[in-house]
Amino acid sequence: MANIPHIAPAPLSRREMLERCGMGYGALALASMIAPAVSRAAGAIDPLLPKPAQFPVKAKHVIHLFMNGGQSHLDTWDPKPMLAKYTGKPLPMENLATERKTGTAMPSSFKFTKHGQSGIEVSEIFPHVAKCVDDIAVIRSMHADVPNHEASLLLMNCGDARQIRPSLGSWLCYGLGADNQNLPAFVAMCPAGYPIQETQNWQAGFLPGAFEGMYIDTQHVEVEKLIENLRNDSVPLPRQQEQMRLLTSLNRRHEAARHDDAAIEARIRSFELGFRMQSAVPDVMDISKESKATRELYGLDSRETEQFGHQCLLARRFAEAGVRFIEVSHNGWDQHANLVNKLTSNCHEIDKPIAGLLTDLDQRGMLEDTLIVWGGEFGRSPFREGRTAGGAVLGRDHHP
Repeated sequence: MANIPHIAPAPLSRREMLERCGMGYGALALASMIAPAVSRAAGAIDPLLPKPAQFPVKAKHVIHLFMNGGQSHLDTWDPKPMLAKYTGKPLPMENLATERKTGTAMPSSFKFTKHGQSGIEVSEIFPHVAKCVDDIAVIRSMHADVPNHEASLLLMNCGDARQIRPSLGSWLCYGLGADNQNLPAFVAMCPAGYPIQETQNWQAGFLPGAFEGMYIDTQHVEVEKLIENLRNDSVPLPRQQEQMRLLTSLNRRHEAARHDDAAIEARIRSFELGFRMQSAVPDVMDISKESKATRELYGLDSRETEQFGHQCLLARRFAEAGVRFIEVSHNGWDQHANLVNKLTSNCHEIDKPIAGLLTDLDQRGMLEDTLIVWGGEFGRSPFREGRTAGGAVLGRDHHP
């Protein structure tokens, strides 16, 4: 008899092994972990369908106002009056764990005043936000691991300074799904390029790619420039629908042969979402429909506050439309020198827009279910930056 060659079976994938071992209980456990709310469309799980919360919650949306560079808590929300006693003198302790040698004590140049019924002390450089202080909780116990930007940005946004971990927005969308299937569940707005660590700040990590944040370059105002290639003007809509049906059919066939691969599913969802966004996104991002009073409330009538005010107004419109997590970045908070002038300028740019956002959400009844987080990757040192000369160029070092 002729020898019949033995063909070795293909090795099992991890998913196949879970399905076949232990009567399939491993696969059942995996399904309960990755898809608590299961809904099948064309045989596949939609990871962004709304999911019921496991515990009673009030907040449905988060707006994260991220001050890139590390703002000085000592000059904004965390007064340290005892520093005046040691002005120009060494601090009565060992060198602090900062990047450079500890300098002499430097009290704040700004006056703090108690505001509202809560009596929270607010720096004079936040005159507008101070009026909203009773809607604010100030946390003064935060700390980072190391005093440098790269690690601290990942720690703030993803919870780990070194390992690849999902961002806060990705976790939120993973747990609760999306409120609006025609919009991304997680958007990240930053003007004039990415912050440090770039897209890692809104990464999905080991979660499915559908939970990754979508970047919007808010140095622009026109919708077509805010999101590139949003519209396809060369192909009519009916033709695009035909293309989408064909593409989805081919991708589903490709996916079926690979036992519902999560990466393929994420790619299919991204194509479908991109198609739906053509009609939904322009309406949300078109602020021309806002009244003059609303635009002034956010500071759009001033050149200094216009850009950040535009981002805050977009954040409100995204939250109103059902976007789950919105990150709004503001750059330039790394004041190693010329602290007083630079910090004053930064705070002037964001003060009125943030107060406008709080006021607008409150008037619309959205402050009840929208959590606003304001902060950066770390604070600044209570002593002067050792590399700078005296006078107006005084600055503060990084401080975890």
